[in-house]
Amino acid sequence: MPDAVTIGLGSMIGAGVFAALAPAARAAGSGLLLGLALAAVVAYCNATSSARLAALYPASGGTYVYGRERLGDFWGHLAGWAFLVGKTASCAAMALTVGTYIWPGQAHAVAVAAVVALTAVNYTGVQKSALLTRIIVAVVLAVLAAVVIASLTSGAVDTAHLDIDTDATAGGVLQAAGLLFFAFAGYARIATLGEEIRDPVRTIPRAIPIALGITLVVYALVAVSVLLVLGPDGLAAADAPLTEAARAASADWLFPVVRVGAAIAALSSLLALILGVSRTTLAMARDHHLPHALAAVHPKFKVPHRAELLVGTIVAIAAATTDVRAAIGFSSFGVLAYYAIANVSAWTLTPAEGRPARIIPVAGLAGCIVLALALPLPSVITGAAVLVIGAAAYATRRVTTHRQ
Repeated sequence: MPDAVTIGLGSMIGAGVFAALAPAARAAGSGLLLGLALAAVVAYCNATSSARLAALYPASGGTYVYGRERLGDFWGHLAGWAFLVGKTASCAAMALTVGTYIWPGQAHAVAVAAVVALTAVNYTGVQKSALLTRIIVAVVLAVLAAVVIASLTSGAVDTAHLDIDTDATAGGVLQAAGLLFFAFAGYARIATLGEEIRDPVRTIPRAIPIALGITLVVYALVAVSVLLVLGPDGLAAADAPLTEAARAASADWLFPVVRVGAAIAALSSLLALILGVSRTTLAMARDHHLPHALAAVHPKFKVPHRAELLVGTIVAIAAATTDVRAAIGFSSFGVLAYYAIANVSAWTLTPAEGRPARIIPVAGLAGCIVLALALPLPSVITGAAVLVIGAAAYATRRVTTHRQ
């Protein structure tokens, strides 16, 4: 149980909290905390559905497996496709977070360099250990605690900044929730490691809500403390919000600490994401949902080297050409589509199979759809187009297979 919770915390408490608050504040204004609460509710429903499915299907792959087993081959394919495109965009967002905090004037160049370096690390088969994950989580939590304490004990605190004003529209709050969902999405990491967790039937349904609950408390504390010193407008205008909060709190000594903490969190998330996306690419290529050539495994390093090089190339291009808000929006759309399929899959469970209360998958599905459509229009259009491409690829493969 502790290891599973740590995996979830390591996936959620990372670069998301350093990157997502400012775009969400631009969308929701003084309604930021409402957006955070809504994102947490949707994440809880998704986590519960995923946990019940993972207990029944303790196999690596997450909703790629659940969709296939409960709804049919097409839905498994679409879930896998949504995961790939959503998490590839997450990789770009993580890389850009590194650049924004380390060298704001050259954020794109630093982001590309980070992607190239970590792709090379993954290529040689180097992976994060459970011990390293614990250390990284401890470091990030210490940095966040320092920001919270410095902010709350400074003379810059203004409780009026928490008041909800007329700038908080329903559409803005929903969009903020969709963007903040990006920061919660890591709990899927527990479910996708079903084969590697001891007693998954008992452990996974407990570990996911615990990890999610701890993450929500941490994010709420950070969001409140940053809002108190910056206000909604100041937070919305910040490229590196936690650094700006330290500046507003006159805690100059925190600048390098926050920069290093953000970089460690983002690089850790990026390493895990590149690893996860390349492994999902490998699984889908083996099942012929992607070109089979991507299923090749390096004879020496024992890694899916073609998949890793392709993922690294796409992420590097995205990191060089987009900004953090666009990357987060596109990532959220893909991940919300992924969890929509998870909720529909959970709806089909019987009581004997551990079906959650009916309201959970219904609320989760509705939340995923509403939040996805509330995202910035470019993210919605691009995300929908990419899903259509994925569906078309599946149809083409089916036609080709039948003709043979």
